[in-house]
Amino acid sequence: MNTPVVPSGARDPFRAALRLGRGFLVAALLGMTGWSSSLSAQAMDPPPSGMVNANETPALLKDIGIDQRLDAPLPLSLPFVDEAGRAVRLGDFFGKRPVILALVYYNCPMLCTQVLNGMVGSLNTLSLAAGEDFDVVLVSFDPRERPENARASKEAYLTRYKHPAASAGWHFLTGREPETRALAQAVGFRYRYDSQLDQFAHASAIYVATPDGRLARYFYGIEYAPRDLRLALVEASAGKIGTPVDQILLFCFHYDPALGKYGAAVVNLVRLGGLLTVLAIAASIVWMSRRRRISLERRSALHGASR
Repeated sequence: MNTPVVPSGARDPFRAALRLGRGFLVAALLGMTGWSSSLSAQAMDPPPSGMVNANETPALLKDIGIDQRLDAPLPLSLPFVDEAGRAVRLGDFFGKRPVILALVYYNCPMLCTQVLNGMVGSLNTLSLAAGEDFDVVLVSFDPRERPENARASKEAYLTRYKHPAASAGWHFLTGREPETRALAQAVGFRYRYDSQLDQFAHASAIYVATPDGRLARYFYGIEYAPRDLRLALVEASAGKIGTPVDQILLFCFHYDPALGKYGAAVVNLVRLGGLLTVLAIAASIVWMSRRRRISLERRSALHGASR
């Protein structure tokens, strides 16, 4: 009787899976290389005026960052204008509760929207509510923006916040350049204006301050762990100051709508995403390899025991 030939892949599903995983890994590496090269070529070859190669740090970004100034007092006497056009001072929103502070500009085409989305998303998971347990103060660092810009942003984000009655706990401010610059310096927020693209280059973070106006905690990036944010608010309400955290900066620099091209920082973020994908595939291959080795060892042990 002829014994049917069973394909090796069918005899050993782990081996087949490994081959498939390696194929995906190679494809991902090639795809990431090609995609990254394509993005770099699109954005940086040839570099138009105001843009740089993807493997270089733009000169503009060398002055951009966020320095942690924990326990530093905020300049509460600075004058601003709220979303209703009323003259206010920063200190008007302190004294009772901890404050989540963010420096953004309401017409930002990229990162500021993600900062606010991430903040609202985290706040929606908390049992604490704005206006009762803390306040949210957003300050535009673009001196050209007016109360109508602030009002439009407030209306947009309050519709996403799960506590619509907490309108009194959200404050969207605008101000003149000297005041916004002074506040930025107080929190360590370094930014610059790109006149060619009519955009600001800046990094992203939100800050938690104590009721008396001292910086208690920095949250970098555009996603903020709800558990950490809640703990920071609780500790800040008691006047406690947090410890420095690792800086993982995301830069808003920059998208040219006329050229349809992104700057170096965005290309590098895309590359990072591709690298993480490759690492995940590689980890899966290692896991399957270990499973296959364990399976073979068990089979060998069972075969030896049956003799």
